Amino acid sequence: MAGQSDPGGETPPKQRLLECFARVAKAMASPQRLDILEALAQGEHSVEALAQAIGAPKANTSHHLQVLREGGLVNVRRAGVQAFYRLSDEEEIVGVLNGLRRIAEEQLAEVNRIVREAFESRDPLTPVSHDELMERAREGDVTVIDVRPDEEYRAGHIEGAVNVPLEELDDRLAELPRDREVVAYCRGPYCMLAFEAVERLRQQGYQVRRLEAGYPEWNAAHLPVARGE
Repeated sequence: MAGQSDPGGETPPKQRLLECFARVAKAMASPQRLDILEALAQGEHSVEALAQAIGAPKANTSHHLQVLREGGLVNVRRAGVQAFYRLSDEEEIVGVLNGLRRIAEEQLAEVNRIVREAFESRDPLTPVSHDELMERAREGDVTVIDVRPDEEYRAGHIEGAVNVPLEELDDRLAELPRDREVVAYCRGPYCMLAFEAVERLRQQGYQVRRLEAGYPEWNAAHLPVARGE
């Protein structure tokens, strides 16, 4: 029968493989670790930066990183006493995260309720798709702003996007055009930074919409990105 040991007493190869696959799934089975993976999808982070990004104590963050490392999801680079973490396979892991999100959106009524109450109610306008942004960027009739922190922007951003971290937005309104639409993006489709930026800009009379996803999804789709300033 499937899953039973062979006559020699050894676990069948398929069962051993399934146990390995389950170890990866178990490493992801935590809201905090999913949050860490989303943060690392923006680029390499130190433990301290990750703890700040997810709002957790450093010790807890270190523990979660160890679980993710044991599950083969992150790699570590050491520089002196500091440890810097990155996704072991950026494209594949972002794809898995997107797959989890899509399944939850399609199959869990609670997800639909949360999205409707906490997200769609804040921004009823249809977000800008990747294809639309590419076309409008070629035509030069849109300004794209990245509202993530500076270090995440420098690690990788949509080509042509201007970094306006959310905490600097109010002081940099004069840099944004009023005669064409602004498109804001951040870490992903449910990152609140872009929602907050859109709300603030609309209150100031700007034409602004969100990108349908964030930088990791754009990068995973092999669309134009840039790094550095």
